[in-house]
Amino acid sequence: MIQLENVCKEYSAGMPAVRNINLHIKEGEFVFIVGNSGVGKTTLFRLLLKEIEPTSGKIVIAGQELSKIKRRKLPDFRKNIGVVFQDFRLLKEYNVYENIAFAQRVVQMPARTIKREVPRALSMVGLADKYKSFPDQLSGGEQQRVAIARALINKPQILIADEPTGNLDPQNSWDIMQLLEEVNANNGTTIIVVTHNREIVDRMKKRVIHMDNGEIINDVDEGGYFHEA
Repeated sequence: MIQLENVCKEYSAGMPAVRNINLHIKEGEFVFIVGNSGVGKTTLFRLLLKEIEPTSGKIVIAGQELSKIKRRKLPDFRKNIGVVFQDFRLLKEYNVYENIAFAQRVVQMPARTIKREVPRALSMVGLADKYKSFPDQLSGGEQQRVAIARALINKPQILIADEPTGNLDPQNSWDIMQLLEEVNANNGTTIIVVTHNREIVDRMKKRVIHMDNGEIINDVDEGGYFHEA
């Protein structure tokens, strides 16, 4: 599903943000990527979305080598990847229904499909009764659920969540992670979560990839947040 071979990224000569990244994530896996700020997690995140290009190495996602994807084909490629951010990034002037529908209008889904899929997505995240609400009328946990519904509305093969619990209290954080676990189990969606939340990582016992100084230093199946000796 996702394969990185000897991937390096330098923003300035001789100062790699990530280096020697070799990584294989199988279809349907649930993976945490952890590490302190500034260790290369965000760079890896942007490389997977093809927002930036590697200085060297190869990235293959869903059978496509990213370096060979033409700019005009990027929207088609990105349909396969849903993204959830720490700050939700909802459109404040749109209600919940419109926020989720927007993701389908961008890819030119017909109106009948939008009318069918948006209520389905809202039911999946437990917000069927909030479709007329605006973001500022929702709690942080509810806003993140809307963001997840929007990320999943086009049925991507992969969901990447960048610090999805960073602005939430412990109970809402756990609720969001349980929701992602259900999406992974029920839909077979490959889930990648970038996080600092040690408690959740330790509790969920998923695959954990630990980064430091731009490199992968630990990769454990059913592990916890790596604690340095």
